[in-house]
Amino acid sequence: MVLSKQIRRVAVIGAGPSGLAAVKYLLAEKHFERVDVFEKRSSAGGVWNYCPGTLKENLITAVPQLDPNRPLEEPLWYPTAGQEKPLEPVFVSPLYKHLDTNIPKELMGYGDQSFEPDSQVFPKHFTVKKYLDEYAEEIRDIIRFETQVVDLRKAGGVADPWSLTTKSLREGTEKTHSYDAVVVASGHYDVPYTPDILGISDWNTRYPGIISHSRLFDSAEFFRQKKVIVVGTSASGLDIGNQISEVCKGALLISQRSESPLAPTVPSPNKIYRPEIVEFLPPGSHERAVRFADGHIEQDIDAIVFCTGYLYSFPFLPSLERPVISNGRRAQNTYQHLFYIYDPTLVFPALPQRIIPLPLSENQAAVFARVWSGRLSLPAQDEMRAWEDSTIAEKGNETPFHFLSFPLDADYLNFFHDWAARAEPRQGLANDGNGKQCNYWGEKQKWIRRMLPEIKRTFLEKAQERDSIKTLEQLGYDFEKWKREQDDGVSAPKL
Repeated sequence: MVLSKQIRRVAVIGAGPSGLAAVKYLLAEKHFERVDVFEKRSSAGGVWNYCPGTLKENLITAVPQLDPNRPLEEPLWYPTAGQEKPLEPVFVSPLYKHLDTNIPKELMGYGDQSFEPDSQVFPKHFTVKKYLDEYAEEIRDIIRFETQVVDLRKAGGVADPWSLTTKSLREGTEKTHSYDAVVVASGHYDVPYTPDILGISDWNTRYPGIISHSRLFDSAEFFRQKKVIVVGTSASGLDIGNQISEVCKGALLISQRSESPLAPTVPSPNKIYRPEIVEFLPPGSHERAVRFADGHIEQDIDAIVFCTGYLYSFPFLPSLERPVISNGRRAQNTYQHLFYIYDPTLVFPALPQRIIPLPLSENQAAVFARVWSGRLSLPAQDEMRAWEDSTIAEKGNETPFHFLSFPLDADYLNFFHDWAARAEPRQGLANDGNGKQCNYWGEKQKWIRRMLPEIKRTFLEKAQERDSIKTLEQLGYDFEKWKREQDDGVSAPKL
């Protein structure tokens, strides 16, 4: 299917990692008359803009939180020392004070920009922010900062332009613009998911402030000498749990549905693992108590941190005839986790989970930029719907729909690389008319990705030595050595 209209004006919602990649590939096509970027924060980087812990202190966690259709988030105004403007709009970010990424810099970055050689092998959050600022520098002039998208809709049929309304956060004024295509790169870490467990509402009313979500976590200091349960063992759950376990009262209680591949191989004496919480026990018969799936009851709980992820939410997009969001557990009506099936002039990059976001965002951008510039085509609508139906049949209709654990993530990334490579050459573009190149994962990248859980565990075991570890080789993971041993027929020892 070739798009039936010429696309000349493109809007990008968000200047985070996927939005920045989108702009680079759209501009590289040398086809579009206008590419405008709207970013609600004061700088690029999206979720990698750290929200100071002092701003999170007075915020509360909705319990339970199952509604993806929350109103647009209001900014928190924060003083900026030595700046022309005394206050800047800040939005809550899931970053916390002592956060290291769970992706090594060898895999994490964009294809055309490396992390600094002396940065930590698993970069700290402020290193990633600096990296993104540098990547955004050449396109800063087309980013409209402190501008929030409040509404996106079609004036009529598919052939009509998108009507996009923005609000200047500093001035409070609204403007409406028309675009032929829109990239929704607003991320999906804004609306926390807190499950509805038996008794949780009454329990939270009786003991306000005990239950929180990882989105509001900043430092373990708040949990010092408190009896704590951390719910969830994703990457953030494990990291937050590690920090809290060093200061909490007694052993940290960790509630998990299934064992995490990132969990340490050697049991820790300051952690106790339990199955999922199935009931928050009535305050009248127990004191701050919960019951786990194995029947064990724990009481006198001082804090519970839910590291249970987020809901997909696009509050500025309420009027689609066939909505993208229902319960927020996945994005509906999308082809290849990207194109809106019923009008592919709307795309949602970086929807998949358990992937490496930056290089994937580049590959997705390479494809939709080429489609919109007329150098690539899409399957027929029926075929796109069939893809979604078959994925639902395989993975279900909730969050696992978007899970692409290795090796699916590698296959998906390379699928987009190969798709982009099929574009018709056009005179004047880079690489002999083929356009800006994207990423292909060969043997080395796949080896690192496959070893990643083990590499991360090894890194965490280094404790205070982490800051000095700049390469995977320092951790004992040397691809070239491994490759030579494979070629020589030597059985490499388990690292």
